[in-house]
Amino acid sequence: MDFEEWEPHYTRILESFGFEREKDEEAALLLAALLPRDDLPLLESLCRGAVVTVCGNAPCLEDELGYIEGRIFAADAASEVLRRTGIRPDAVFTDLDGATDDYLAMNREGTVMVIHAHGDNIPLVRYWTPRFTGPVVGTTQSRPVPPLHNFGGFTDGDRAVFAADHLGAARIVIIGFDLDDQNVDFIKRGKLQWARQLLALIGYAC
Repeated sequence: MDFEEWEPHYTRILESFGFEREKDEEAALLLAALLPRDDLPLLESLCRGAVVTVCGNAPCLEDELGYIEGRIFAADAASEVLRRTGIRPDAVFTDLDGATDDYLAMNREGTVMVIHAHGDNIPLVRYWTPRFTGPVVGTTQSRPVPPLHNFGGFTDGDRAVFAADHLGAARIVIIGFDLDDQNVDFIKRGKLQWARQLLALIGYAC
């Protein structure tokens, strides 16, 4: 999804949560300044013509690992669940709120860290981004500034699906998603509702 197509949905998200576009743009500029490079060609090579499994971090993930096919994209802390079972994801989509030193280790081993900047994670972007020595790609939910990208999507999980779709995956398998989870706070429930709406835009029902 190109930004012009994404922008109306982004504007509605900002209005829904009371987020400030200016803060998103500030975070994007910071991430753009800190990224050492743009490894988008590597991320695209993982997607193009391939089956991609996107792993969300819902409690059901461990029970659904048997459905994994092809390349593996993890939504933030879902990568820790995979790592505990001996699976290193090909890419981790993260706004860094679940980041640990394990992320640095996975990155050194070749996992692409797709780092997302938004208005609420500026300190995390500043702390973690320079520590990644392996492949990295930067994303924003506002208008992208080089070298950042905006493939569409809002939460870590649906952003991973949008990226795989945009970069040419032949088929996307979605596991570890529970968009009806009631054991989360009000804001998180709102984000899950948005994830469902956005995924429907590109033909995925969860």
